[in-house]
Amino acid sequence: FSHSPILPLTSIIPTVAQPAPEQFAHLPLFRRVSPEDRQRIASVARLRSFERGDQIFQEGDPSEQFITILSGRVKICKHAQGDKEIILHLFGPGEPLGAVAVYDARPYPASAVVIEPTTCLIIPRQAFFSLLEQSPSIVRGLLSGLTVRLVELTDRLTELTGGRVEARFARLFLKLAGQLGRPDRGGAFIALPLSRQELADLTGTTIETCIRIMSRWGKDDVLRTEKDGFTVLDRATLETLAHS
Repeated sequence: FSHSPILPLTSIIPTVAQPAPEQFAHLPLFRRVSPEDRQRIASVARLRSFERGDQIFQEGDPSEQFITILSGRVKICKHAQGDKEIILHLFGPGEPLGAVAVYDARPYPASAVVIEPTTCLIIPRQAFFSLLEQSPSIVRGLLSGLTVRLVELTDRLTELTGGRVEARFARLFLKLAGQLGRPDRGGAFIALPLSRQELADLTGTTIETCIRIMSRWGKDDVLRTEKDGFTVLDRATLETLAHS
């Protein structure tokens, strides 16, 4: 799909909605934060909605905002040689985007592109650091979240470079089924419509290889592609392939 024009977040923050503390109180990053501190966060934060294909930030952009996903899903990707896109991770509700870059005041090392309608909580960088100085509880929550992200990124890089391509596909769909799957349509339905190109990027392969694998799995009743996602029909086969 084509990307929408990139809008500087600094230019849109004044025009978007101010959040209420209860809108983000349930997120892991803010769960341990006191009601008083959540009110402080709400006073400087803004809500911003994005549509599929929008870029929240682009690789190389200055990291001027601390961004947390309230709802929706975002892919973090880099462009490799030959303009090939490598998807490093899929982020969902409660997860921060580019937090390490914001903390270190470095440009974003990758791009964030929306893959389904998404709403984000956005805090200007300077206001964010003022909050950290005032509230140790926010620091504890942030450090916990960042540690999990770093471990996941390390695992993700291993998945991209190790094993057979079909095994990488199997691990991807088992992970998605674990995160998003619900009993429906004769299996575990994953309500996340990813294109063949996005699947290829997520597994570090070509779109031709992706099409072959997905077609074979469809014929063998392992995984069915739906208009609005995927249905895992034979989890046992995926488990076997994942460890092959």
